[in-house]
Amino acid sequence: MLFGKYLNKYYKKYGIFIFLGILVLCAVDVCQLFIPDLIGKLVELFTENYDPNNVMAQVQRYGLQVLLISVALFVGRIVFRFFLFGSSTKIIEGLRQDMFDKSLRLDQTYYQANKVGNVMSWVTSDTEELQEYMGWGTVMLVDGFFMTGVVLTRMFLRNWVMTLFIIMPIILIIIWGVLVEKVMSKLWLDRQSALDRLYDFCEETFTGIRVIKAFLKETQQLLHFSKVARKNKDADIKLGVVSVAFDVVIIILIEAIVCLIIGLGGWFVYCAASGNPAHVFGMDIKITTAELVTFLNYFIILIWPLIALGSVITMHARAKTSYKRIARFMDAEEVIKDKENAIELKDVKGKIEFRNLSFAYKNEEKPVLNDISLVINPGENIGIVGRVGSGKSTLVALLTRLYNLDEGTLFFDDIDIMDCTVKSAREAVASVPQDNFLFSMSVEENIKFGNENTTHEDIVKAAEFSDVAKDIDGFEKKYDSLTGERGLSLSGGQKQRISISRAFIKNAPILILDDSVSAVDIDTEEKILENIKLERAGKTTIIISSRVSTVNKLDKIVVLNEGSLEAFDTPNNLMKVSPTYKKMVELQKLEDELKETNYGRQ
Repeated sequence: MLFGKYLNKYYKKYGIFIFLGILVLCAVDVCQLFIPDLIGKLVELFTENYDPNNVMAQVQRYGLQVLLISVALFVGRIVFRFFLFGSSTKIIEGLRQDMFDKSLRLDQTYYQANKVGNVMSWVTSDTEELQEYMGWGTVMLVDGFFMTGVVLTRMFLRNWVMTLFIIMPIILIIIWGVLVEKVMSKLWLDRQSALDRLYDFCEETFTGIRVIKAFLKETQQLLHFSKVARKNKDADIKLGVVSVAFDVVIIILIEAIVCLIIGLGGWFVYCAASGNPAHVFGMDIKITTAELVTFLNYFIILIWPLIALGSVITMHARAKTSYKRIARFMDAEEVIKDKENAIELKDVKGKIEFRNLSFAYKNEEKPVLNDISLVINPGENIGIVGRVGSGKSTLVALLTRLYNLDEGTLFFDDIDIMDCTVKSAREAVASVPQDNFLFSMSVEENIKFGNENTTHEDIVKAAEFSDVAKDIDGFEKKYDSLTGERGLSLSGGQKQRISISRAFIKNAPILILDDSVSAVDIDTEEKILENIKLERAGKTTIIISSRVSTVNKLDKIVVLNEGSLEAFDTPNNLMKVSPTYKKMVELQKLEDELKETNYGRQ
C-alpha cells in the first residue's frame, strides 16, 4: 500500500472493503495450494499405488475436487477484484475531486508559475498510476508475500533440502528489485516530466490554433511538436528498457530455479529408486516421483508471486513518484482564503471605498497601483480610463477578491474586504473580464452560468439587456446553439455581449465591465449603456474602456496614470482637472474626424 495524508482518509473510508478483498485473495491463494497435492496424489496413484480396480474411482474423486477448487477460485477472483479494484477506483475518484477542488482554490499567481498542462498531467496520468498500484499493486503485494511465504513453508515441510537450494535465487530476486527501484523512480520522474511538457504544448497549441493558422505556422508547430514528442518517446524508451531488463533478469532467475528443481530433484529420485539415496547435509534424501511432481507444481504456483514481487517493486517506484507530484500540488499554499471568524456579507448596497490602496503582484517590486483613495456610492455608474498599463484591470480585479490586499485599504459597504468571506465578497460582484471566456456549451447554458436558478424568460431578458437577443434569434438553433470551444463559432462582439448577459443575470449589486464593449458598434454600445441605466438603477456599475465615448455619460470617471489616481470626478470637471482625460477626449475627436473624412472620400 502507498500511504500519505491525501490517501489515508480514503483508506479509513474504504478500509473494510480493502480488508475483505485481501481476505478473499488470501483464501484464493490457499485454495490454489490444494491443486499440487491432488496432482501429486494422481501421479502416486499411477506410479506407486496403482490398483486397476480402484483407479477410475480415485481419478473421478480427484477430478471432482479439482473442479470444485476451480469454481471456488473463479468466484473468489471475481469477489476480490470487486473489493480491491472497486475501492481503488473510488479512492482515485475522491482524490481527483480533491485535486479539482484544490485547483479552484489556488490563486492566479500559481497558474502563472505552473502551466495548465502540468495540472492536467497530475490529475490524469499520475492518478492512473496510483489507481493501478492500489488495485493490481495490492494483489501483487499480497501474492508476493503471503503466497510466497505459504508456498515456501509447504515446500520446506516436504523437502527442506531442495527448498534451501531454491531460496538463494529468490533472495537474489528481492535484492535485484531493491537495487532497481531507485533507478526506476528517477526514470519515471523523467518520463512524467516529459509528459507534462507534451501536455503543455498540446494544450497551448489547441488553444491558439486560430493564431497558428492565421500566421501559417502549422509546419513550424508540427516540427516543434515532433521535438517534444521525441523527448517524451526517449524518456518512455529509457524507462521501458530498464523495466524489460529487470523483468528478463527475474525470468532468467525463475527459469534457473525450475531447472534446479528438475535436475536436482530428478537426481534425488534416481538415487532413491536405485536404492542408493543421495546424502546431503548428513542426511539421506529419499524422494519419490510423486513428491517431485508435487514440489515442482508448488514452485509453478510460486512463479506468479515471484514475478509479482518484481513487478510491484517497479510499480511502487512509479506510484511513489506520482504521489509526490500530486502531494506537491495539494500542498501548494492557498493564498486566497477566509481569515478566522470572517464576516459573511449580506444585503450589499454597492458602496466601494479605496483607502490609500497600493498593490504589487507577487515577485514584482514595482507596484501596479499607488495610494488610491476614492469612494463610489451605491447606485453610481463609474467609468475607468487611462493609458495602457495604468492599472485599470488590476483595480477592478481587486474587487473580485482574486488577490490579497493590505487590511484597511478596500471596503464594501464600510466593511473591510479582507474581513469578509471570499465567497460572499465574490457573490457581491458580477464581472465581465477582457478575455470574454465562453464554455463549450449552448448559448443558454453560457448565460445561465451566471445564475443556475433562473428561467428561460430571464435568459432572454439578459440577452436583450446586452442587445444580443436578435443575433441569437438568427442562429439556427437559437439559444440551444453551441458556442464552440471558447466561443469559437461567435464573433468578438457576440462573445462580449453574451458575457455581459451572463454577468447581468447574476443580478449582483456591483457589476464590472472590463473593456467589454470594445468589439461592438457605437449604436449597440449606446443601447447597452442605456440598458445599464434603466435595468441597474440603484446598483453600482463600473465600466473600463479605452474609448472616452463609452464613459463620458456616466456619473463619474476614474482616471489612472501610471498606477496613480490622477482624477476622480464628473466628465465635465475632468476636462479641467485631468490632462490625461483631456488628451483622450481630443484624440477621440481627431479619430472621429478622420473616420468621417475617410467615409466622405468613399
